[in-house]
Amino acid sequence: MFYEPGRTPHGLPFNPFKSCVVPRPIGWISTLDANGVANLAPYSQFQNVTFDPPIVMFSANQTSSGTRKDSTVNAEREGSFVWNMATFALREAVNISSGEYPPGVDEFAEAGLTKAPSRLIRPPRVAESPVQFECEYMQTVRLPGGGVMGTVDVVFGRVIAVHIDDAALTADGKLDIPRLRPLARLGYHDYTSVDHSFTMPSPNSGAGGAGLEGSPEKANALLGTGHRAVQRG
Repeated sequence: MFYEPGRTPHGLPFNPFKSCVVPRPIGWISTLDANGVANLAPYSQFQNVTFDPPIVMFSANQTSSGTRKDSTVNAEREGSFVWNMATFALREAVNISSGEYPPGVDEFAEAGLTKAPSRLIRPPRVAESPVQFECEYMQTVRLPGGGVMGTVDVVFGRVIAVHIDDAALTADGKLDIPRLRPLARLGYHDYTSVDHSFTMPSPNSGAGGAGLEGSPEKANALLGTGHRAVQRG
């Protein structure tokens, strides 16, 4: 089959686009509104952007009424947000927090979740989540869309603090991904979770391999440049 999005019909009962880009990690983003009320919402258009310094992004389409998502508004105003790892064990809470609630509703309370204080920023973390990133807001790239919900805000944040539950680590110091079972989004209303992994060493060696690992310290050491801390703010 062949079709041109927005120009020719795909002829299928369901749009296949989002099911072609899978699996997508979930950005479970917590923020604070202007009144100090916590907000929590999952975004399947989420990814890490680079590792030195570590930067993540989440992409938030507008609401069905054409307004910007609370996560975007809050992150811009507060200057920070938290990413919380969504896991299979927390799938029901993730789903509840995806509801289109009016501003001022605390999705932590709606989903029966516990707030944990962050160390460097004000928005709270999901205590039940095994991994959280405290993020300093960097910028928003706003892209126009073809409909009410099509316009999207791509929000970038620098990771300034990482929380990992010690129980989430293996004996050799790696995240135990098959046991944590992070959630991932498919298309339609479908999800999956990571329940197994395999190792396939890259043909890259030296600094390239260290970069794939995501270690700026190892990469710079191998290049003989030393690690340079990137200034914040």
